[in-house]
Amino acid sequence: MKRLIILLVPAMILASCGDKKPDKAAELTNLKKERADIDAKIKMLEPGKTDSGAVKVTPVSVAVMQPAVFNANVEVQSQIVGDENILATPQSPGVVKSILATTGEKVSKGQVLAVLDASTVEHQIDAMGPQLALLKSVYEKQQNLWAQNIGTEVQLMTAKANYEATERQIAALKTQKDLFRVVSPISGTVDAVNLKIGEAAAPGMNGVRVVSYDKLKAEASLGENYLGKVKQGDPVTLALPDINDSINTTLSYVSQAVDPVSRAFIVQVRLSNNNKLHPNMACIMKISNYKNPNALVVPVAVIQKTSKGTMLYIADGNIAKSVPVTTGRNSNGMVEILLGLKPGDRVITSGFEELDNGQQVTIQ
Repeated sequence: MKRLIILLVPAMILASCGDKKPDKAAELTNLKKERADIDAKIKMLEPGKTDSGAVKVTPVSVAVMQPAVFNANVEVQSQIVGDENILATPQSPGVVKSILATTGEKVSKGQVLAVLDASTVEHQIDAMGPQLALLKSVYEKQQNLWAQNIGTEVQLMTAKANYEATERQIAALKTQKDLFRVVSPISGTVDAVNLKIGEAAAPGMNGVRVVSYDKLKAEASLGENYLGKVKQGDPVTLALPDINDSINTTLSYVSQAVDPVSRAFIVQVRLSNNNKLHPNMACIMKISNYKNPNALVVPVAVIQKTSKGTMLYIADGNIAKSVPVTTGRNSNGMVEILLGLKPGDRVITSGFEELDNGQQVTIQ
């Protein structure tokens, strides 16, 4: 019986070893299959591969680089203003007595536009009238007596001094009376009447606005970062959307002082007489401040920024090639390429969004 047990133990051990060998082989087979599946999935996810494993070909459009004239513009919202835009006000406070001008009326320099109540001064002038007449009569009589060697020279000089002094007083009162008038300082058109009869008016406050249409200008504010980038004489195009028109001219004035609050400076274009133009009309000022007669330009949209700088794609045969570039000025959606391109290069202008370097492309 002991001998039987001894014989069975080795047999069981051998049987056990024989069962493990098929399990390792199956496990190895499963692992190899899993690795093959993972490799296939990685290959499918690699750039340039389709689900079927075929090479991906992206349709693109290209623009062949050729030197061309490139103009860069500074574009800013501006406004037509009167070079002579004056608010005429009285020089002395008072109550408006009469208004002699209406909106839209053409007036001349020195024309009276409104009159304030100056009755106090007028009464003083009237009161001094008889006194002036009396002093004049006395002076004339002294002159006649002096001519007949009657009287003294002192009497004549006194009569003359009294007469002339009163005459100057009345002249001063008349000048004071003129301060109660609103007078146009320029020739132009009445743009607004901000006075009403019976209301009080004061210097520098309410009055009559007069605009000269013969001296108009377009005025705009540019940020201080444009200092030195625009100058007097630069070509300018004024776009007038309200009348669907434009004017080609030049920059007349560039301020060198920056406003401390807005951090901007003023630029102006003087305009000749034009019936289509009116003060406060909005316009767009396009200042052409840069020109390159042999520039290579591409749409701004094709430029891509990376951690290494800016780049774009060109078609090198049927392969997309990433090219680092250095850009210059941009205007109207186009940008100047300073370095990285040469004439004849085919820049990919559409379809570049899905490209990778070295990917195959087909040109439409």
